[in-house]
Amino acid sequence: MLSKSKKELIVDISVGLILGLVIITALFYRNEVLDFFRQNKNPKPTTEIIVEKKHKAITKFGFDTSQYVFEEGRVKNNEILGSILYWQDIPYSIIDKLVQKSKDVFNVRQIRANKKITFVRKDTCGELQSLIYEPNDLSYIVFNLADSIYVKRVFRPIDTKIEFATGEVHTSLWNSMKDNNLSISLIDKMEDALSSEVDFYHAQKGDQYKLLFERKYIDDKPIAIGKLLGAYYYNNSPKYAFYFEADDYKGYYNYKGQATKKAFLRAPVRFSRISSGFSTRRFHPILHRVKAHYGTDYAAPYGTPILAVAAGTIIRKGYGKGNGNFITIRHDKTYTTTYLHMQRFAKSSKKGAHVTQGQVIGYVGSTGLATGPHVCFRMKKNGRPINHLRENFPSPEPLPDSVLTKFYVVRDSILTLMKSLDYLSDDTFHQESFVLKDENDSNRIVKP
Repeated sequence: MLSKSKKELIVDISVGLILGLVIITALFYRNEVLDFFRQNKNPKPTTEIIVEKKHKAITKFGFDTSQYVFEEGRVKNNEILGSILYWQDIPYSIIDKLVQKSKDVFNVRQIRANKKITFVRKDTCGELQSLIYEPNDLSYIVFNLADSIYVKRVFRPIDTKIEFATGEVHTSLWNSMKDNNLSISLIDKMEDALSSEVDFYHAQKGDQYKLLFERKYIDDKPIAIGKLLGAYYYNNSPKYAFYFEADDYKGYYNYKGQATKKAFLRAPVRFSRISSGFSTRRFHPILHRVKAHYGTDYAAPYGTPILAVAAGTIIRKGYGKGNGNFITIRHDKTYTTTYLHMQRFAKSSKKGAHVTQGQVIGYVGSTGLATGPHVCFRMKKNGRPINHLRENFPSPEPLPDSVLTKFYVVRDSILTLMKSLDYLSDDTFHQESFVLKDENDSNRIVKP
């Protein structure tokens, strides 16, 4: 057995080795050890950060849909603002304040039956916060009752898209466009653009047309037709009209830059038909005898607007036993025109009044000696009756060289888009919306 002194020596050596190893380890990992003690001396609390994702509020008439309820309805017959609000328990003093506040914003007497109204509340049983009246698709009126009393008109944001439409005539141009759900407004614009280039009264089967136009949208709902930017019509030969606006020039121009609207329109009514032409010998359907017919009859439904074919001054307005209600317009020292058998006159049609080309002067009827609704249109040149369809009116002057370059850029851009559509046949119709308007340049057409 080992002596006691030897055992103590072995223990001392072992303890020394262990302490040495500890010291060496501590020196080697001193930085980590110091960090450990520092962290435990002043421990920091653990913090959990939660980021809440905010969702964009959905609004209606400017009110947060999550905070308000909306009760929709329509104005009833004989209802006015006062009666609408009275049945919502709004005192007369508040109603009167709203009426006073609305004077410079909206005439409350213009509230019409069957128009949309919306009651806005905090909850279904709460007090009325606001009344919304929608006079049209473009705007709405806010009658605010909460916090402060005020009235304001809000115009809805409008998106403008450029669309293509093309089709082919099978029976008549009118039927073709109506069958293809093209609006009357667009039909009128096409006739305006091409009135001096195309004889629409002799449209034939197989005629083709292409239109490039603006359509206005609110919340993806079409609400109106904007400008007709380009029109193409093929009837034995191609005819074009391009909308151009620059400097002092504005309107439709043909391929060469000549204004398509001449001094005189070809007819005083749109998309009618010629029921009787100019003749020195015609059998009168009512008098039953042959007599001269120094005019051209355009048959159209009762109430169809009658247009002044050129600017001028009304020199005669009245009623004749044979002519019925009629108006005569002097255009210059050479030409006068007369419009017979009107149902009624336009309010602005007064003797001595100046009229512009295309202005409505009356409405188609059958007053006087007439077998049905039509307008008998007569033209005189230096006091002598003439057939206006055979008259060679002077062509308008082309655009000056200073703006022709700009016109060519617009023309070629529109033409490129129109040519991208193939001609159609049979009963096919094509309408496409894929071109957007460049807001920085109203005459530039760009592809998306």
